[in-house]
Amino acid sequence: MSLHDDAVLVLKGYDHPADPAQAGLRQVYLDHLARHPDGMWKSCGAGHLTASALVIDPERERVLLTLHRKLRMWLQMGGHCEPQDASLAAAALREATEESGIPGLTLLGSGPVTLDRHPIPAPCHWHLDVQYAALAPVGSTERISDESLDLRWFGYDEVASVADTSVVRLLERTRTALAERR
Repeated sequence: MSLHDDAVLVLKGYDHPADPAQAGLRQVYLDHLARHPDGMWKSCGAGHLTASALVIDPERERVLLTLHRKLRMWLQMGGHCEPQDASLAAAALREATEESGIPGLTLLGSGPVTLDRHPIPAPCHWHLDVQYAALAPVGSTERISDESLDLRWFGYDEVASVADTSVVRLLERTRTALAERR
């Protein structure tokens, strides 16, 4: 199965009926993939899907954010899909592992936590981000990558003061998914 096919299956299975905005975004993503066979790749001029993961330590009620080198914002780990990625989930886990330096991360649940579409500079115009949550192993230690200016753990209550609304929304939905799992 191609990464494009996996993304279509993941998005068709993504269901958040309590949030009409998420249902609308899901359709935007599916329409994008239907119109753009290259819609998974950075080279797609109309925009492309990306995969990210919020690294979370639920035991200590904190998340690991990266100070993005180019954007100079505190964000979750994530980025572009690569040809070797077998699935969107694998791409999100790869990105989270590379950018956090933490081995042994595991994804929370079987699918994405939320979707976030945001503009980026030309020539690509849009990132259609499929956002997961990744659980950090107990006692894990982060290691900064070349893509980050800094890595830092933030308590749940600190995130709104350092990150934008998309990260705050991702944390809220991740905490809901954690609570539903228990």
